[in-house]
Amino acid sequence: MTPEAYGALEARFRRLSLLGEASRLLEWDCATLMPRHGAAARAEQLTELTLIRHELLRDPALVDLLDSAENEVLDSWQSANLATMRRRWQHALAVSADLHEAETRAALACETAWREARPANNFSGLAPLLTEVVRLAREVATVKGEVLGCAPYDALLDQWDAGLRAADFEDLFARLARDLPQLVATVVERQAAEAPPRLPNGPFAVADQQRLAERLMAAVGFPAEHGRLDTSRHPFSCGTPEDLRITTRYNEDDFTSAIMAVLHETGHALYDYGLPREWRYQPVGEALGMSVHESQSLIFEMQACRGRAFMTFAAPLMREAFGGEGETWSADNLYRLQARVAPSLIRVNADEVTYPLHILLRTRLERLLIAGELEVSDLPGAWAEGMRDDLGIVPPDDRDGCLQDIHWVEGIFGYFPTYTLGAVTAAQLFQAARRTVPELETALGEGDFRPLLGWLGKNVHAHASSLDTRALVTRATGRPLDADDFETHLKARYLAD
Repeated sequence: MTPEAYGALEARFRRLSLLGEASRLLEWDCATLMPRHGAAARAEQLTELTLIRHELLRDPALVDLLDSAENEVLDSWQSANLATMRRRWQHALAVSADLHEAETRAALACETAWREARPANNFSGLAPLLTEVVRLAREVATVKGEVLGCAPYDALLDQWDAGLRAADFEDLFARLARDLPQLVATVVERQAAEAPPRLPNGPFAVADQQRLAERLMAAVGFPAEHGRLDTSRHPFSCGTPEDLRITTRYNEDDFTSAIMAVLHETGHALYDYGLPREWRYQPVGEALGMSVHESQSLIFEMQACRGRAFMTFAAPLMREAFGGEGETWSADNLYRLQARVAPSLIRVNADEVTYPLHILLRTRLERLLIAGELEVSDLPGAWAEGMRDDLGIVPPDDRDGCLQDIHWVEGIFGYFPTYTLGAVTAAQLFQAARRTVPELETALGEGDFRPLLGWLGKNVHAHASSLDTRALVTRATGRPLDADDFETHLKARYLAD
């Protein structure tokens, strides 16, 4: 029998979950199918849904139920669910309804303007709207930090990975900042001395790319009857475990960018699909923060699908999809295409070795923005300086500089670190899977992802949010998160092959 107060909480949070899912599907429609002039009405719809959810979380009756449930006899999953409920209540309690509405409206207005400002390279036109978003983010960070008992930026991190604090990754990021520039230089020098791989000749029709993407999605385990693939300006995955929405964008000159984006987003979707059904609509049954979510996408894209074994399987499918002939369609050439390293301006196009340097820069800048030590008007210059120092290149304009990402214009701060934490986690999880499942590489070479999915299902997906990130990684791999496996992986792929 479910305890009374706890049962009432489950009912409330089920409703919150359903409202959140409705919002995510509206956001998916906004990015894929909505006509341009539907933005104003969609902003009103999304704002209203977020306000309803915020009001439900701030209901004074909720704290009484939380306190009463603390005195009830609960099992381990119910206790973890209760702790997650309380954390969400704390985040909502800190932010007044007026502040929440102001933050939501400012972000929607800024994101809508960004869609025009980036192609036009118009940072000055966006700056007033972004300044308001940052001002409100600082206010939210401050009040949440007071309730959670942590620094303002840590309160923003906590939104995306429960319990994550900057101190948890500062040493790891410092190690990467020290080691990666030399690794990049070594790899670039080595690759410059080799005959470069050649991109097969295009153009590659979008319809052919989509058919190939769907074929590879099926190969890695995507349940087609529970999802769909569409196009958007920026690839993403959302939806529900029963209704998985994946998007990508196509380049008719280079099919590999869309395909790898699809495989990345498929990793996200498979994590959601694998969550325990018995805890559906409860906080404890949801994915465990963005560090782990990103690790699931990168296990598929980077660890598995960019490896030699998988490319042996995928190369014939790619050749068949486009009617290709010759050496450029060999598994070795296509593998080497995906293993090229070079500093570049755009984060989402960056290779595996330089990508963390993009994240380190964004993490530094957003910490300064939230601390009030960097103003929006100074962002283009700080961005250009950071790119020069970290990657040795300077963006020619803001379009390929500080305007390239959607996160800050949407009011999303504290999210960027989870990308690199996810990459490091992916490497550590994948090595643990290889140790436990000796046939893993052979299976990947045959396009069989069942051994990998089975291991992830048991060690990651099945736990949902019943553990915190640190406990999950330690249980799955036998040790706390560190950069050893990540750096070993990079050296093995880019220097030993």
